Amino acid sequence: MRLSLDALVVLDAIDRKGSFAAAAAELHRVPSAITYTIQKLEQDLDVLIFDRSGHRARLTPAGQELLREGRPLLDAAAALEARVKRVATGWEPELRIAVGDLVDFGALLGSVAAFDGIGGETRLRFSHEAFGGAWDALYTGRADLAIGAPDDAPPGGGFKSQPLGEVEFVLAAAPHHPLAREPQPVPIQAVRTHRAVSVADSSRTLPPRTSGLLTGQPTLTVSTQADKLAAQLAGLGVGFLPRRIAQPHIDAGRLVALQCEEAKQVAKLHVAWPTKARGNALRWFLDHLAQPAVSRLLCEGGGPACS
Repeated sequence: MRLSLDALVVLDAIDRKGSFAAAAAELHRVPSAITYTIQKLEQDLDVLIFDRSGHRARLTPAGQELLREGRPLLDAAAALEARVKRVATGWEPELRIAVGDLVDFGALLGSVAAFDGIGGETRLRFSHEAFGGAWDALYTGRADLAIGAPDDAPPGGGFKSQPLGEVEFVLAAAPHHPLAREPQPVPIQAVRTHRAVSVADSSRTLPPRTSGLLTGQPTLTVSTQADKLAAQLAGLGVGFLPRRIAQPHIDAGRLVALQCEEAKQVAKLHVAWPTKARGNALRWFLDHLAQPAVSRLLCEGGGPACS
């Protein structure tokens, strides 16, 4: 390759500083070294980078294009250097985070901003999982951290976890749904005769989990809590929704909260990670997510504190 990063550094400095002499001063080199670098670059590429016909050398169109396309390369090289240095001091190049579907992802963006605030240059890659999918992402090596993994870890070990909080559910249906017109509390047998809207477990390897379904109950299966909410708002089924999601629609009259003979459902959420994981970014997130104010936002969207 005839184009070097050093030549791009010199070209960038000349353009920013306005002269060869000023570029030499910034780069702590003698002016002749700057001139030699540009001349060699022109010879190697066989193009004229500076027009020297006037009183002051100016970039040619070819030089302008080289500088325009070369600056992103300089930025990428600088970012790579910083990343390598951080890896050497214990910061992961990338942290893959599986987020359970009961977690308020909008609130989690505040955690990303806090991570940026400490100068965390570890790349963050999020994936969304439903039910046991957060555990499955750890189990299959697709994630380094799970936020909002429900209930207990799968058998076999290999994970550590800490409580995140609890999410309360409410049985809800659209006002025009037949169950909304039933005397309350609704008998379990009455609920069983109506179609339930269920979110599919996103696990790829572990046995799929279900929640809130009654034996023999017809189901409409969707991929996300948002899809489940939309289906229930449309009157296409009934089901348990996180109160954080359902309450605004209950307050607006778009959903009806149903009393049920079955005990109130509560999901216990965890933060989980592989036992052998040690990186600084992972450690920062574990400390951050252990703060009650943070867990409250993730579990309830700013409502009552998580347990």
